[in-house]
Amino acid sequence: MKRSIEKESRLETFINNPAKALWTLAIPMFVGMGIQVVYTLVDMMFIGRIGGVAIAAVAFNMPLFFVMHGLTMGLGSGVTASIARYIGAKEKINADNSAEHSVLLAFIISLLFSISGLMFGEQILVVLGAENEILQLSWSYLKVICSGMTFVVFSSFFRAILAGEGDMKLPMIVSAIGTVMNIILDPIFIFTLGYGVQGAAIATIISQAIVFFIFVYLLFFKNHSYITFRLKVFSISKPILAGIFKVGIPASLSMVIMSIGQGVFNRILVYYSADSVAAYQIGGRIDMLIFLPIMAIATALTTLVGMFFGAKDYEKLRWIVKYGITRSVIITFIGSTSVYILAPFIVQAFTTNPTIYSQTVLYLRLITFVYPLVAVGMTSGRIMQGLGKGFPMLTITILRVLVVSAPLALIFSFVYEKPVQWVWYSMMISTCISVIIAIIWLRYEFKKLEIKTIA
Repeated sequence: MKRSIEKESRLETFINNPAKALWTLAIPMFVGMGIQVVYTLVDMMFIGRIGGVAIAAVAFNMPLFFVMHGLTMGLGSGVTASIARYIGAKEKINADNSAEHSVLLAFIISLLFSISGLMFGEQILVVLGAENEILQLSWSYLKVICSGMTFVVFSSFFRAILAGEGDMKLPMIVSAIGTVMNIILDPIFIFTLGYGVQGAAIATIISQAIVFFIFVYLLFFKNHSYITFRLKVFSISKPILAGIFKVGIPASLSMVIMSIGQGVFNRILVYYSADSVAAYQIGGRIDMLIFLPIMAIATALTTLVGMFFGAKDYEKLRWIVKYGITRSVIITFIGSTSVYILAPFIVQAFTTNPTIYSQTVLYLRLITFVYPLVAVGMTSGRIMQGLGKGFPMLTITILRVLVVSAPLALIFSFVYEKPVQWVWYSMMISTCISVIIAIIWLRYEFKKLEIKTIA
């Protein structure tokens, strides 16, 4: 009872002080994501010490992981938005039921990906362009990840549930525990026990299993959350499921499309060399450092926008949107400037290969120019998710990846036979176009809110 009162008091604070609420949500999420990114960077450093072929082998798994994470995180966004809107509307039973639906979805998704990955994973890697030694290493990595997919998927949905009720602190702490375990286990399995690339996957699954069991203990046995799970009397609600899918399916498809795009880019880059694929992967991991505060603010906005929209408090809704976007752009501008200047020193930590080094530095010094635009695009998409609109993000992603960047990269590489940096140019051009459309779409959605208010 005391914990429930504390949770309700915290939710009231969120509603009454939007700026404080944003940072209360975003800072723990930023720390939690930062810890996770530190792991991915350290992981890449360890794998990079094996060689460029090892990095390329992991790179060919990335499109598949994007599909899995896309479906999981996309539907998780739907769960977060659904719970936030019901809490804002003071409908706790429906908020609880949304969380219960997420447990069902996690079970179905984990089963689907585990079975299909183990049955067809190697053939899919061949289709993506992996061959010879790269194929062997890629498959050794993938089959371990597929065996432990349940832990990864459920943990992601547990984080989405807590995000919906505005609790970012617990996911941060649990992620920190998992990441520390992963960093400790990586060198043991990769080098000491001699498993190489496969060892990195084993370390990941063991750490994710620990994270999963911590979440289960705290949510189901310690009743840590504001949400209450009543799985014994759970029944499927079509309206709640439809609300989750309305945001979640388009968000999932957006991530799937990005995974397809990454697969296309890997195939284009392997045409240049395996080193180009490795440079793209290293650059992408460094990108994540800059995108951390954007993702944290954008995810916090999903929760707050959902709460204010559910409460029909449109004045606070408009204020928090403007506040969140401007802060994310300012922070990203500072970060992108730092990466541009420090790129040669940062990349040294990931590779000693001169070709990979020079291509990664070039990638970073070009792509940093569009980082602030990414901040606007990412926050805009998340804001519309909070409004219960998943379709805009899907449409913009299709335009950015399938209509602009991938075709441009193919034309630059195979028609005009341009050097590899023209692949980076195609990404920059597509980002500019997609952000312009995102801004126009967001303004249109808020115009509709003004009409509702007048009516």
